[in-house]
Amino acid sequence: MDEFNNKPEIQEPETNESGGNFNSYKIQPKISPIAAAFIGLFGGFFLYQFVGGLLTILIFGLNLKGAPVNSMRLMTMAGQILFILLPALIFAKMIYEDVTEIIRFKFPKWEEVLLFILGIVIFIPLSQYYLSIQNYLIDVWASSSPFIHNAKSLLDKLNDMVDKTYGNLLSAHSVLEMLLVIIVVSIVPAVCEEVMFRGFIQKSFEFKVKPIWAAFITAIFFGLYHFNPYALFPLIALGFYLGYAAYKSNSIFVPMSLHFFNNFVAVILFFIYGDDDIINSTVNKDFKLGPAVMMLFVLVLLLAGVIYIINKYYSSKEKE
Repeated sequence: MDEFNNKPEIQEPETNESGGNFNSYKIQPKISPIAAAFIGLFGGFFLYQFVGGLLTILIFGLNLKGAPVNSMRLMTMAGQILFILLPALIFAKMIYEDVTEIIRFKFPKWEEVLLFILGIVIFIPLSQYYLSIQNYLIDVWASSSPFIHNAKSLLDKLNDMVDKTYGNLLSAHSVLEMLLVIIVVSIVPAVCEEVMFRGFIQKSFEFKVKPIWAAFITAIFFGLYHFNPYALFPLIALGFYLGYAAYKSNSIFVPMSLHFFNNFVAVILFFIYGDDDIINSTVNKDFKLGPAVMMLFVLVLLLAGVIYIINKYYSSKEKE
């Protein structure tokens, strides 16, 4: 991915000594871009997780399991908009002034979106095979190591909390309720989280470090933000692919589309198969390690091929 290092965003950029680049708009951050990125990370995290959580408790009480599920869905949606999307836009305006440049507000060509979606189509089963292999190996190691067994018990408790939360949000008993779930789980997070992570945060890092590192650092925090212990590495990988898409296309609408597609597929699979097959961390009894590793290897090669095609596509555009 040589093009993912120091490709100018627009003509004649001003490049800083760390490998990032300032564009011809001569954006002058009011504070260090690294500090701005961490303000976004910790500000968004604190506002959404703690302020949003406190408001939820004040409105619904401590017995959240007994709260009306549709009200909780609306509260989740409002929390994403008020405590992730809105702060990202405010931070961008206060620190950089040029909001559209910072969040990459540019409409992509349709072929760009299709190329990256092809990668997501491969990534979804790839991540499932990885999770199956990972969870199988954890089960094997836990059976022979008391330390790993105890660590797995703690992870299982955290994972159960995540499963119950998502299970309640995803359960639907009518078409209208399904549409609400799609809005809350697929559309709103795709918009809000991408503006914050691939827009404000990653763009801030890009001013000081190479784009590949900006995408990777942002992806790590993106994975941690979701509090899903078993899916941490797939979430980081997904975040990195979204960051790669954001940088190559220079359009926030590309990672938004990918994020939506990934979540939408998960929601549809949940509607079809239920929680036992979609959000449960246990390994299927019919699981075979050898074939799973082989499929994982094939899917990694296919994804690498798609990334190669994407790089060639943008290389050809630069020569035009």
